[in-house]
This record gives sequence, structure tokens and C-alpha cells, in this order.
Amino acid sequence: MLLLMQLRWIAVGGQILTIALAEWGLGIRLPLAPLLMAPALLIAINLATLPLLMRREAVTNGELTFMLLIDVGALGWQLYYSGGLANPFASLFLLQVVIGAMLLRPGWSWTIVAASAIALGVLATGAVPLDLPPDLAGDPWALYLKGTLVCFALIAPLLVAFVTRISRNLRDRDAALATIRQRAAEEDHIVRMGLLASGAAHELGTPLSSLSVIIGDWQHIPALMDDPELRADIREMQTAVQRCKTIVGGILMSAGEARGIAPQVTTVRTFLDGIMGEWQSTRLPGTIDYIDRFGKDVAIVSDPALKQVIGNVIDNAVEVSPDRVAVTVMREHDALVIEVADHGPGFSPEMIEAFGQPYRSTKGKPGGGLGLFLLVNVLRKMGGEASAQNRDGGGAVVRLTLPLSTILYRDGAL
Repeated sequence: MLLLMQLRWIAVGGQILTIALAEWGLGIRLPLAPLLMAPALLIAINLATLPLLMRREAVTNGELTFMLLIDVGALGWQLYYSGGLANPFASLFLLQVVIGAMLLRPGWSWTIVAASAIALGVLATGAVPLDLPPDLAGDPWALYLKGTLVCFALIAPLLVAFVTRISRNLRDRDAALATIRQRAAEEDHIVRMGLLASGAAHELGTPLSSLSVIIGDWQHIPALMDDPELRADIREMQTAVQRCKTIVGGILMSAGEARGIAPQVTTVRTFLDGIMGEWQSTRLPGTIDYIDRFGKDVAIVSDPALKQVIGNVIDNAVEVSPDRVAVTVMREHDALVIEVADHGPGFSPEMIEAFGQPYRSTKGKPGGGLGLFLLVNVLRKMGGEASAQNRDGGGAVVRLTLPLSTILYRDGAL
């Protein structure tokens, strides 16, 4: 509809220019009152239609057909008062038919063909002849040829503009459909991964519980606990087993298999401080520079999946840059932004271009690249995005952007 309105504005400008040229340029006496009624009506319809389009996302074929029928009627009205079929601008009916064929469904487009044929039939039976000045009345065929050239000069640019716009819209639609298909395939892949992860979590639950019991028994054996080295090893093993159980529990909860566990209300700073504290207590202390620039804290509902993907990004950064990784948290407008910067080799151009696609990894391991794939999809589900780029001084930075509105806590939301 918007494209049709734009073409109508062009048509109104052309009509007014043509009437002015014929009346004052060629000296042809025209019935100005009825001729100017048509562009005035089209202007009024465009102005009345614009507010409706701003409140609606789509229009029906019936509404488009009605608008095109108005254009056909306006053209027939002007031709009736300007010579009928003797007017070379009668070929503009073909433009209406082409527009109808491209915008409407086949059944509705034939309505435009029928309306144009009826208008041509009415004009063939009679019309108001042109009052030509003496210098033009002697050779009306020359005037007709000139009018035909002017008509072509009007129709050709309009058709090119219209067809070009339609082709661009079709390309955009095909690109959007391809993106939707790609996302559907990725989401199907994520579902399969979730099922596998859930099954693996079930299988790991029993041996982890057994290990936890055995290590607990060891802690009550004096011969083991009296040895400082063994005591430290046992405590480290207990910490590792507990972390594994936490990860397994998180997988089951994310898969919807942990019942009676309500979402946890926290704040942005508490949520991120918890991730940083857990990482530093179980991995390499002093590896991460945590820079908090978020500003005023806000209440949010914590999301286990978000926590997991943030941890994955940090894991990847520490793996390529074990000495130092910088995690910067900031607020940009109404979005939470997390940047993880490392001093590793950076990403190849191919990796940056395919960032977030499955099985694209810098590690060269079979099945690698799923961490970034999950990161991109989790953030996209929450209305955010992830991007990566190489730093000028070496290394890379991964930027996570998440609208706060998707995790913001509101009273009564839980």
C-alpha cells in the first residue's frame, strides 16, 4: 500500500504538470474544474490513508483492489474530459493493469483488467473533445505523436521504479525466509543437544553421588586427613565433584526437569559478581580483571542459561589467554553490555564472519564451536546479540548485549 501511495504522489504531480503544460504552454482550452477534481481526490485519499497505515501492519487484497479501482476511475474521468481515446494518455490504463498484476492475487488483478476495459469502452462511445488552437487543429496527428512520447516518458520511469522496488522487496523477503529457515534449523539442533545433555546429566548423576559419598567417607578417616597433602587433595576433589553436581543440576533445571524451583530474584551486580566469584574460586585466581561500570544496580530475574553462556565465553578467553582476561560490565541506554577481552591470537576473518555458527571453532577439535553457537542463540532468544572482533593490540573481544527489559524484575512477575 505504501508503494502504491508513493506512485500516486508521482502520478498526481505528473497530472498537474501535464494540465498546466497543455493549458498554458500549448494553449489548449481544458475544462480545469473537472480535470483538477481527480488529483484533488487522490491527494485527499493519500492523506486519509497514511494515518491508517501507521496503525496497521498489513492491508488486504480487497483494500488494494479498491485503491487501484479509484486510480482507474480517476484516469477515466480525466480522459473523458480531455479527448477520450484520442488522448495518447489512454495507454496509462496499461500501467494500472501491470501494477494490479504485480500487487494483487490473480483473481483480484482481473478485476483491474475488467475495470480498465469498461473505462476504455465508455471512452470509445463518447468523450469531451479537446478544444485545440488553430495552429494545432490543422495537424492533430502530430500532437498525438508528441503526446505519445510524453506518455512514454512518464510510464517508463514509473514502471522501472515500481519493478525495481518490487524486486528489492522480493529479495528482502527471500533473505528473511532464509534467515528464518536457518534459525529454525539451529533451534532444532539446540533441542537435540538439550535432549542429549539431559540424558547425559541423568547418567552422570549416580556416579557423581557415589563419588561424593566416597570422598565424604575419606574425610572421616584419620589416616588420610592427618596427611596435609592428601587432605588438600581430598578437599579439592570434593570441590570439583560439587561443581560437577551443580553443572548437572543446572542442565536438568534448564531442561525443565527440576520441579518446585522458582526463578531467583537478584540484581545485575549480584548476578555478575556471583559468576566472577565462582569462576575465580574454582579456576585460576587472579586471572580475571573484573571492571564494573554498570552504574546504578537494578533488580533482575536470574537466568541459568545466561549464566552458563557467560561462563563459556570466559572459559574460551582464559583458554587462549591464561595470564590475563578483562571482563567489563557496562550499561548502554537500556541494555546490559558485557565485554570479554583476551590477549590470545584473535579470530580469523572466517571465524568472525561465521561467528556463532555450529562447529566453527578455533580449537580444531571435532564437535567444537558449540559454546559460541549456544551463546548467540541464547542471547537472540532473549532479544540480545553477540559479536566478536580483534583488538588492535592483539587478542580479541567478545561483546554481549542484552536488553534489560527481558530480565528486569517487576513486582508480581514471578
